[in-house]
Amino acid sequence: MKKKLVGQVTVEEKNEIQALFERRNGLNELAMILTPEKEELYEKLVKDMGETGTKFQQWWNDMAQKYQWESAEGGNWEINFETCEIFLVEP
Repeated sequence: MKKKLVGQVTVEEKNEIQALFERRNGLNELAMILTPEKEELYEKLVKDMGETGTKFQQWWNDMAQKYQWESAEGGNWEINFETCEIFLVEP
């Protein structure tokens, strides 16, 4: 895998994606222990996972458009939460 610095975001923008990243990870962990038998909780979890995933992807789409980051076929972007730097990761 190849990593290339393609941009940077503001601290406020970094805080937005970091909150979504942590929420998504927490929901994924919860999904591993919650069973479908607890139907009401399970439905809330599935809904929240979908909404969070959509917001997460929308943030990347919005920032990529705003900053015109380089992209690549099969690649994805990563953020360094300490430096606010954005990297293009290619296979």
